[in-house]
Amino acid sequence: MKLSKKGEYALRSLINLGFAAEAKRELVQASELAESEQLPVKFLEQILQVLKEAGFVRSARGKFGGYALAKPARTIKIGQIVRLMDGPLAPIACVSQSAYEKCTCPDEVHCGLRMLMLDVRNAIADILDRYSLADVVEVTLRKMRRDGIPIPFSTEETPPMRMPARLARQLARGQKKARISPKEGVLHQLLGDYTI
Repeated sequence: MKLSKKGEYALRSLINLGFAAEAKRELVQASELAESEQLPVKFLEQILQVLKEAGFVRSARGKFGGYALAKPARTIKIGQIVRLMDGPLAPIACVSQSAYEKCTCPDEVHCGLRMLMLDVRNAIADILDRYSLADVVEVTLRKMRRDGIPIPFSTEETPPMRMPARLARQLARGQKKARISPKEGVLHQLLGDYTI
């Protein structure tokens, strides 16, 4: 499974709408969402329309219109969004729950590849269906507050922005872009610093 740009932008936009909800911001314009994440506005508007039709976001028209979450962030599972935007999670069709197709293997029941890919699908689904949008928003806000990063879409006074020490060291050594090691991915960050 590879998350498409469409899926990535949908998740990033929903996380930002989650920030806005936490900041008691009623609506956020598509242009603000696009600017905050440096996304193409027209493509983002198409994604927001899909999310609206699926009932994840609501919108209001007009000069002061925009988008907001249509349901509590706690009820939106990350797996739902990935499936909506990118389709089934299964790496091969014969292990898909929603888009099953018989494979070319003559003995599907005893196929080692199918058994392996079934475990892969189950692991991906278990992780994506375990975490809600609220979990991701909560842990992200916690880390931003810890590192002195201003909270997006907040009208509160924020402390002066402080760069995380690791990033400062990497930039001081001349590295152009800080990279996250595979070990420091979302799960490590979620489970290492914070228990959900």
